[in-house]
Amino acid sequence: MIEIIRNKNQWDATLKMVDIYDFYHTYDYHQISKKEDEQAVLVKYSEKDTIIAIPLLLREITGTQFHDFTSVYGYAGPLTKNIDNTFVNAHFLKEFKEYLLDNHIISVFSRLNPFIPNQEICLRNFGEISTMSHIVNIDVTRNLEEQKQAYYKRLKTHINKARRKCYVRMAESKEDVLAYIELYYANMKRVNAKKEYFFDHNYFFQLLDSKDFNARIFLAIEKETNGIIAGAMFIETNKIVQYHLSGSDLEHLNLFPIKLLIDEMRIIAGRENCKFLNLGGGVGSKEDSLFHFKSSFSQDFKNFTIWKCVSDIEKYEALIVEKMKPNCGNFVKGCSHFFPCYRCNGLNNTI
Repeated sequence: MIEIIRNKNQWDATLKMVDIYDFYHTYDYHQISKKEDEQAVLVKYSEKDTIIAIPLLLREITGTQFHDFTSVYGYAGPLTKNIDNTFVNAHFLKEFKEYLLDNHIISVFSRLNPFIPNQEICLRNFGEISTMSHIVNIDVTRNLEEQKQAYYKRLKTHINKARRKCYVRMAESKEDVLAYIELYYANMKRVNAKKEYFFDHNYFFQLLDSKDFNARIFLAIEKETNGIIAGAMFIETNKIVQYHLSGSDLEHLNLFPIKLLIDEMRIIAGRENCKFLNLGGGVGSKEDSLFHFKSSFSQDFKNFTIWKCVSDIEKYEALIVEKMKPNCGNFVKGCSHFFPCYRCNGLNNTI
């Protein structure tokens, strides 16, 4: 049976039923992250004692009667109960496909979560699952010295310098949070980030206020001036810690404060018996300078995978003809850079 959940009580109750979930799957994160024209829904399939729950964002396709599903920023994908690698997903797929067609939902896109088991087992034989790149995990179940042995030599030198010049504390006041936000904005401007990464102030405060997960901001304080020179938000749920958003003062980059904050979270995560500290990957799924920065902490790489499927290929291709033909050199069949293709603006978009 397929059930569509939109209210918090039912959403929270479903999360309590599944084997494990991350903060990206929560009701609060979906409400905080969604755009004005998106609806957060939890697609729940149940059969006897088996559950598959997929959190998604429902969008209208402008100028049509059709819709599509996408996922939140981060690592989402299906959650499960009583599923292993012997699970046969034929009945789930039949019901899910019927739901999509009955509700004029043309396509589905979701980033998957490497720390949630059995996601690909649920989705196999429906659409395409692709490995885009890698993300960097620190295995915080190992002892601290074993973890540190994976550090590049230069990283150890940088962290030692940072600890001599700085100390770490939590953001405790509104002023602390606002200082962190300004550092984050400055960092986004410095790297010419897309507009969508400039979250409003309310976004940060709502994350900190949520009871669905444990969001914390660590601040690097320069000892000489007692000034805030960097900040990083980490969010923990079910022993999974996610390095979310960070920023540092341009004039203090030579003190390596972000490296210090990650190292501090690593130590605390181990103390709190967490299992994973996910640093994420590069920009736009690339193994770029950001990825190499993160991999200096650990070489425990996990696959970053995405799932994309088309429920009605005829309508999907008709939408591409209508919306993309004037703009796109990869017209219809040749495009692998953006999904769904009809939402691409033709300006070198990537997934």
